[in-house]
Amino acid sequence: MKLYVKLTVFFLVLGLAAGLMPSCGSMPGGASSKGASSTTGWKYNDPSYGGFEVREYYDQPTGPGLVFIPGGTFTMGRVTEDLPFDWNNTPRRVSVDSYYIDATEVRNVDYREYVFWLQRIYSYPEVARKALPDTLAWRRPLAYNEPLVEYYFRLASFNDYPVVGVSWVQANDYCNWRTDRVNELALIRSGILEFNIDEQRDDNSFNTDAYLAGLYNGKVKKNLPDISGRNPEGRRVSYEDGILFPKYRLPTEAEWEYAAAAPIANSVTGLLTDRGVFPWKGNRVRRGDGKERGQLMANFQKGRGDLMGVAGSGDGSAPLPMPVNSFWPNDFGIYCMAGNVNEWVLDVYRALSFEDVEDFRPFRGSVFTSVAKDEEGRPIKDSLGRIKRDTIGYVGNRPNYMTGDNRNFRDGDMISAINSELDMSKREDKANSDKMYFQGVGTNHQGMTSLVNETSRVYKGGSFLDRAFWLSPGSRRFLDESQSKEDLGFRCAMDRLGASEFISKKK
Repeated sequence: MKLYVKLTVFFLVLGLAAGLMPSCGSMPGGASSKGASSTTGWKYNDPSYGGFEVREYYDQPTGPGLVFIPGGTFTMGRVTEDLPFDWNNTPRRVSVDSYYIDATEVRNVDYREYVFWLQRIYSYPEVARKALPDTLAWRRPLAYNEPLVEYYFRLASFNDYPVVGVSWVQANDYCNWRTDRVNELALIRSGILEFNIDEQRDDNSFNTDAYLAGLYNGKVKKNLPDISGRNPEGRRVSYEDGILFPKYRLPTEAEWEYAAAAPIANSVTGLLTDRGVFPWKGNRVRRGDGKERGQLMANFQKGRGDLMGVAGSGDGSAPLPMPVNSFWPNDFGIYCMAGNVNEWVLDVYRALSFEDVEDFRPFRGSVFTSVAKDEEGRPIKDSLGRIKRDTIGYVGNRPNYMTGDNRNFRDGDMISAINSELDMSKREDKANSDKMYFQGVGTNHQGMTSLVNETSRVYKGGSFLDRAFWLSPGSRRFLDESQSKEDLGFRCAMDRLGASEFISKKK
């Protein structure tokens, strides 16, 4: 009898204790199944517990025009003979995280929308003029290309053709503008903001960073409820709410090459069986099966003076760029990763880039910045409504980086300079040195310059003017970021944040 009573009391106490303990059944993000912290027991989204807000797990939506690319490992670099003998794409195994990339190249109509918006919003004519593509890039001293100079960018029949004559700097500006337009529309569709196009002007135009910093209000329809009670009229949206998209940007060279190579086509049970030469299966430039057998897989120059084949032959090529959804998509569902036009990527060019890059998310061109602030510590906007940012200087002996500008890291900086006259004890020399490529460091080399510097950017993919060699995803060339060509365009990318795969919301 005594044993029975003791056991009964024990289980009652145990049950009471279990009822007082916080649940340990964690949901994604650390939240429990009852909406409480699994580490403190305090409830989420409850004003009586302070009002700390936590959104339930949400899967990042795919932005307009993008295709999801599942990350993985692949061998980046040359897959064919090194015909130029420049040894600038030595193969190396790397890994890329999951991300998004445009299914097609940016079209003329897309870029005209961008220029139109700049003309409409900003009272400074030079803003739109600065964004215009260089149509004079079509001119050649011994060719009649004046119709292309005049019509290619403007004529409606070229709407779906890739925009060209755009520099790397212009392409980046387009990505920033696209981010703001997509996020503004996301806030409007979520019922946060009302359409406010007519009232937007110059520095009072929507910018994602300015909105998040509280420097753009717009025409508010209904803010989100602030359950903490600090803002009775509601609060503005933050990234934690899952409404805003991450930034559009140019893809890194590794991301672009991975998307072009589409290694899932050559993988079996998690192992890569071989490496393809082109963005499609097989190592030939023509289709090998079906009704389209023998047709070209991309438009390129087959030989000197042969850009389109014999008239009526149905060769499938063209002496100009073609619509961005021409030919067949690769196994990731992406069009024209070979041929049509070359494409800018984010990286700074170095011949031996593959030797030093990181194994995960490799990229050369990191420039770390911080938000510019006034004397009272508030972020500063420029005349176009964008948040100003300053490049970080020398930060000392941090374990991960020493300076903000790392474009020449280990290839052009003080560490890599030969016969350097730099004073390693000087802070300015440690902070940033480009003397290896930009200026000679010895007495016999003063004033020497090189095309390889901090403004040299990589482009890839081959074009309608190139031979088949440049259609291989591993091939790479470079051009100064301020220059443009008639066969050079771009496409955008976006980070995949959170889970690297699509996760079903159903349990």
